[in-house]
Amino acid sequence: MMKRFVYINDDSSQDLYCDNRISNRKYTLWNFLPKNLWEQFRRFMNQYFLLIACLQLWSLITPVNPASTWGPLIIIFAVSATKEAWDDYNRYLSDKQANEKEVWVVKDGIRKHIQAQDIHVGNIVWLRENDEVPCDLVLIGTSEPQGICYVETSALDGETDLKTRVVPLACIGLASEQLHIIKGVIECPNPDKDITRFDGNMRLFPPFIDNDLCPLTISNTLLQSCYLRNTEWACGVAKWLSIWLTIFSGNETKLGMSRGVPEPKLTAVDAMIDKLTGAIFLFQVVVVIVLGFAGNIWKDTEARKQWYVKYPEDGPWYELLVIPLRFELLCSIMIPISIKVSLDLVKGIYAKFIDWDEEMYDHDTRTPSHAANTAISEDLGQVEYILTDKTGTLTENKMIFRRCCINGVFYGNESGDALKDVQLLNAVANNVADVIRFVTIMTVCNTVIPIRSKSGTISYKAQSQDEDALVNAAARLHMVLISKNGSSLEINLNGSLIQYEILDILEFTSDRKRMSVVVKDCQDGKILLLSKGADEAILPCAYAGQQIRPFVDAVEQYAQLGLRTLCLGWRELKDDEYNEWSHAFKQARSTLVDREWKLAEVCQILEHDLEIIGVTAIEDRLQDGVPETIETLRQAGINFWMLTGDKQNTAIQIALLCNFISSEPKGQLLFINGKTEDEVLRSLERVLLTMRITSSEPKDLAFVVDGWALEIILKQYRAVFTELAILSRTAICCRVTPSQKAQLVELLKSCDYRTLAIGDGGNDVRMIQQADIGVGISGREGLQAARAADYSIGKFRFLKRLILVHGRYSYNRTAFLSQYSFYKSLLICFIQIFFSFFSGVSGTSLFNSISLMAYNVFYTSIPVLTVVLDKDLSEKTVMQNPQILLYCQAGRLLNPSTFAGWFGRSLYHALVVFLITVHAYADEKSEMEELSMVALSGCIWLQAFVVTIEMNSFTILQHLAIWGNFAAFYFINSLVSTIPSAGMYTIMFRLCRQPSYWITVVLIVAVGMGPVLALKYFRYTYRSSAINILQQAERSRGPIFSMGGLESQLKSLEKDVASLSTSQSKFRNSVYEPLLSASDPPPTSTRRSIGPATFDFLQPAQSRLSSSYSRNCKDN
Repeated sequence: MMKRFVYINDDSSQDLYCDNRISNRKYTLWNFLPKNLWEQFRRFMNQYFLLIACLQLWSLITPVNPASTWGPLIIIFAVSATKEAWDDYNRYLSDKQANEKEVWVVKDGIRKHIQAQDIHVGNIVWLRENDEVPCDLVLIGTSEPQGICYVETSALDGETDLKTRVVPLACIGLASEQLHIIKGVIECPNPDKDITRFDGNMRLFPPFIDNDLCPLTISNTLLQSCYLRNTEWACGVAKWLSIWLTIFSGNETKLGMSRGVPEPKLTAVDAMIDKLTGAIFLFQVVVVIVLGFAGNIWKDTEARKQWYVKYPEDGPWYELLVIPLRFELLCSIMIPISIKVSLDLVKGIYAKFIDWDEEMYDHDTRTPSHAANTAISEDLGQVEYILTDKTGTLTENKMIFRRCCINGVFYGNESGDALKDVQLLNAVANNVADVIRFVTIMTVCNTVIPIRSKSGTISYKAQSQDEDALVNAAARLHMVLISKNGSSLEINLNGSLIQYEILDILEFTSDRKRMSVVVKDCQDGKILLLSKGADEAILPCAYAGQQIRPFVDAVEQYAQLGLRTLCLGWRELKDDEYNEWSHAFKQARSTLVDREWKLAEVCQILEHDLEIIGVTAIEDRLQDGVPETIETLRQAGINFWMLTGDKQNTAIQIALLCNFISSEPKGQLLFINGKTEDEVLRSLERVLLTMRITSSEPKDLAFVVDGWALEIILKQYRAVFTELAILSRTAICCRVTPSQKAQLVELLKSCDYRTLAIGDGGNDVRMIQQADIGVGISGREGLQAARAADYSIGKFRFLKRLILVHGRYSYNRTAFLSQYSFYKSLLICFIQIFFSFFSGVSGTSLFNSISLMAYNVFYTSIPVLTVVLDKDLSEKTVMQNPQILLYCQAGRLLNPSTFAGWFGRSLYHALVVFLITVHAYADEKSEMEELSMVALSGCIWLQAFVVTIEMNSFTILQHLAIWGNFAAFYFINSLVSTIPSAGMYTIMFRLCRQPSYWITVVLIVAVGMGPVLALKYFRYTYRSSAINILQQAERSRGPIFSMGGLESQLKSLEKDVASLSTSQSKFRNSVYEPLLSASDPPPTSTRRSIGPATFDFLQPAQSRLSSSYSRNCKDN
């Protein structure tokens, strides 16, 4: 392992490492243009458009002015570059403010003010109360004799509770004057981004200490962007709180190493758009080859017969490529150049709608919802699996001590509150030995910090809500933790003061699942080991011969009540045993390689032969609205998995309370357990067989697996477990680690399911980042999950609105916008192709450069952007009828079938525009520019009516965009018609005076939109989907469920929800699953490409009047 040596207070070694200048900038003034262009042209579509633009510079082949492509391309790139430049400038200002902040350092034994950016590794930094930490530091002294201070790390990990930081043993007792001239060296690993670990060693040079090696941990450090808090309590009134030694600076700090751009997530809609773009590109290649071949044949046969066409007899070697390249340039607009900018813009607006949603504002914590990722809102509407944490996510994470069992005696069973149990209160008052020992462990074995206010009252700051509940419960039982520092603590028991010396702390980890402390009783000098933890981590450590059955029964009883349990144990240590173990513990703490693993080994040496003394039971109440939210989302066809570190029975009881699973006889739980590979395999196969047999029954099946069995399954039987995951709508995974949570998310993603992970704590971060969509709850465990997530909300119940309202609307709008973008590009391209047959297949453009550029950038882009305001159903109706989310989950509005409908519509409309225009204006009296303008006018009219009939709701802004843009078309072209050099001189004025012009465009609209409206009316009237019925009910202002067809269709939907999870054809054959109408034909496309058996070339994008297609099974 690479490591570094930091020499304390040594100016000669400061140049070995970087200074403390922070830089989060992506660009500099000199590299912005080339670097930004390089990033933009890394995308295939941008490379394609650049190639087209460059080809248009070749005058021999370009059918239009190069400005028609270069103009939109430059505008789009300029918009992206401007946004990048603005973001980078804001980062520069933030860095500048941090770098120029004034701090105190020690130079030549004197405190001096310098800027934060001038700090070097090895400098000694002085901090005062409420100062922000400018870089990663090691504490070497405080004004508190015990050598402690308290820090707030909310800016780093989101946790607002104070944490204790202690001076290393080598520096305890040094006066501030000595700290000015201290010399030594720190050995530590090279910088990394793990904010939970720091493994190092310190060696001070004489005369401070005789070359002893002192281990350093994260508790001896303060990381960049933390704050010093509560200094009055920590060390009284002191001008200078603490002295710190710089170990990492600048971008080498742990926070600096943690910064970075997260991996982009590709939504299902984006993946489909990429596939459709590829299909259009292949179609374009075919068209270019066919027309290029035909053009060369016509040129060599017919063209040379025409007196007005003059081709040279001997052309250049590339002559055969000229016409194909012309058609390539002519057809290049098939792929809309503006689609990415349009989608990025509307997705940013979707995110703002989430931020502005007052109904998702949590008034209890004053927390608004927030969309940190603006690119994946439409994926919310296609979620199929939700993987949720339990504590703090489904529950409030407000722990209340309810019951306990001490040596087989149950307290609180009758009243439901052990703190009001007279028998327990009397036992504490009478100093019953077992009870006092039990309460002592509750008070001592923790990381809680007592804080005394000016009025003398004591409050507690705890990193764990369980520990907070235990210490407060002990205080109500008259054992009050009144003070704690790095090496001692004081307890007030019934008015008597008890002191303990803290010798060692064996910290809790997710692997050990227990915590222990070694303390020395200052009254009798005995050394005690006090332990608490999960039952499977504590009960096996009981001494031989102890009857642990009463404790096992207590754990089971409390778990059946949905209570969180901890087992407590202790034993007395002999001096020789402790001294020998302490030496090994110190060695393990001093190692730089695999320190955590070696510490766990040493801890296990001590944690044995415990006397199990009791079990605590803590209540964690459900959040408001959790059962209703889960029930609603399950009706929407979403499957739920609970991933929790709690005991199995506790998790099951919580699952029953929140409608996660159904009780007998409607529901059935299947258990996967075992300690060996054979036992786990037999259990897994038995559950899988049961799932297969009962998959067609309307029974709510769920499987339960614990962390031990899951570890074996994920290593040995992943394929079998994957099939089980597909068959089951519900799963409860208990005692799982953070890495196992992430592995389960990855497993479901590998089956082509859209996953959403939701949690509230730091142990949920990996799961949240692994999922397609990560949602963090701003909870009592801090903001780590919320900061790592794509979306953050204040309560679990807001998830319902986030998915059903924001997710569904975003998907509907994006589906329409993306297909419309292709439609309007294909429309103009098909007209160009039809015109080529009237122009000798020569690749001549019907439209001039100005018209083409304005068509792509202005005329057709602005109106459709108002789709962000469109709502096919009201929010109330959507929330009352969650089953309609199946439209989005099945990809009903964006798939090859619906795209074929838009493709067919563009082809039909192009035929209508071209044929009517040609018949009306293709005579000797008409100019080419007149024909072009009439065709363009027909396109604009059709665009306006297409957008209008596809909109489901209208606001003033939408009307202004659609009809205002319509008027702007005539205004702009009238202005251009006044410019003689523009090539359109007087054209618009002449056309507007001709009745034939207005008759032509009206005829285009009538013929183009007539069949579309007729088909929509037929479907709306005779083949109504559930959405159509709901729309009719809304518009008639009648009861939502008064329509006769709706009830039967919703019942059909409910049946389909049960079979939804069995449709993955990677392991099973395709199964026909009717979605909303029993009359629909069976599907033939894949799950991500859902549609009817035959293409409907007039299929609309929006669901307002769409036909009811059948939902297809999953297929890969």
